[in-house]
Amino acid sequence: MNALRLAVSWLTVVPITGPALVDRRTAGHAITLAPLIGLALGAFAAATLWLLVSAGLTALLAGLLVVGLLAVLTRGMHLDGLADTVDGLGSYGPPQRAREIMKSGGAGPFGVAALVFAVAVQAVAFATLADQHRWLALVLAVAAGRVAVVPACRTGTPAAPDAGFGALVAGTQPRAAVWIWPALAVGAAVWAVPDNLWLGPVVVIAALAATVAVTRHCVRRFEGLSGDILGAVVEITVSIAAVGFSLAL
Repeated sequence: MNALRLAVSWLTVVPITGPALVDRRTAGHAITLAPLIGLALGAFAAATLWLLVSAGLTALLAGLLVVGLLAVLTRGMHLDGLADTVDGLGSYGPPQRAREIMKSGGAGPFGVAALVFAVAVQAVAFATLADQHRWLALVLAVAAGRVAVVPACRTGTPAAPDAGFGALVAGTQPRAAVWIWPALAVGAAVWAVPDNLWLGPVVVIAALAATVAVTRHCVRRFEGLSGDILGAVVEITVSIAAVGFSLAL
């Protein structure tokens, strides 16, 4: 229960107080439960999008509002992590300098461009899913972003120097969790695109594979895992999955 409370308090704005003392064991269990939080967020996003479209809003405007709502529900920390990570990757300095840029608190040109691009892609993809009535696909796209953080924290992944959140969760996920959650996501995705049962699983595999590659590159570039990298992993996975699920094949 401590791990579930911690996962909710970390990943959402739901006013639940986490445990007073957070160690790596509890933090690791919270990361293992992150996909469940993703399912709840995805279900809420899909329901909200359906209500907005049913109320007469255009699908594009409704999609943009839902992307904004998800940012509010998650304190915007995943988008912030995406911006910081892209700014760090865009620097040409050594790892220490790149980490300093990520912690500076401001968003540089690379970060701003990444934010605008991610929000635009997700809004248009959500709108397309609404037009196609692929509501399960929207749920799974949001959930997949939280599935992706599990393999990102797999055993053997080091934490970046001076990383607070990264030090708590890096290397905490056992092999079972790293394989079970993606396998469940792939299985559920069979029904994401009813007209093409093969498309959903392929999209999930592609999205997770892409973010595993991004995570490995970031860990090498910044000498370890940080919370910003995990935020970037969430947003990249959601974007790729939402676009893939919306394909008309």
